[in-house]
Amino acid sequence: MSVKVFVGNLPFAVNDEKLKTEFSKFGNVESARVVTDKHTNRSRGYGFVEFTDQAAAEAAIQGMNGQPMEGRPLTVNLAKTQGNERA
Repeated sequence: MSVKVFVGNLPFAVNDEKLKTEFSKFGNVESARVVTDKHTNRSRGYGFVEFTDQAAAEAAIQGMNGQPMEGRPLTVNLAKTQGNERA
């Protein structure tokens, strides 16, 4: 079962490949995607990395949360599943 991690405060120059490269040192990355604006195609400053296992996702959260990437401290945590965010 894959585990998705949210990555916030990304530098705008980071693309999918760079995101995958940075997070692959923690385990097998199934996918990495920087979210872009549909009109301008510019990065929105966040993305998602999907790992093949829970241990790799937890290692990435521990290893990257608060760490700088191109001068910006990253926010890294487990991604919330859509539809489960009711208060």
